Amino acid sequence: RALILSHLTVIYVKQYLGRLSALCGCVVATTGASCGLVHLMGGNYEQVCFAVKNMIANLTGMFCDGAKPSCSMKLSSGVYSAMLSAQLAIKHVCVTSAEGIVQEDVDDCIKGMSLIGQEGMREANKIILDIMTHKDCLPSPEHYQQ
Repeated sequence: RALILSHLTVIYVKQYLGRLSALCGCVVATTGASCGLVHLMGGNYEQVCFAVKNMIANLTGMFCDGAKPSCSMKLSSGVYSAMLSAQLAIKHVCVTSAEGIVQEDVDDCIKGMSLIGQEGMREANKIILDIMTHKDCLPSPEHYQQ
């Protein structure tokens, strides 16, 4: 059941985020894992929602810079965050809507994260690609202020 909850959470989030995003895929995957962990710890729906909010508050800014061996470092950060978020959620500790991008409603949190991943990171994605493809001759910051 925990595995199904994890996978369904990922599918639900991905329907808003889309197939490609500058947001690192481990953010979505480990958010699902956190939900599964809450279930394994005996948590209820409210606590699963707390875990999602905690994950969104913690990892939304993690961007994808291409599949490579260092992805394992991002994944380990995501797994640590999933464990922490689940443990906090079980104790009814949650980042509130008064803080950052977290909304009162968990669906609105997911939509907000997806908006950041789709629209908010559009320019970041261009810059990331420039950095990756121009390692020997990076454009100056002024180049992007046009």
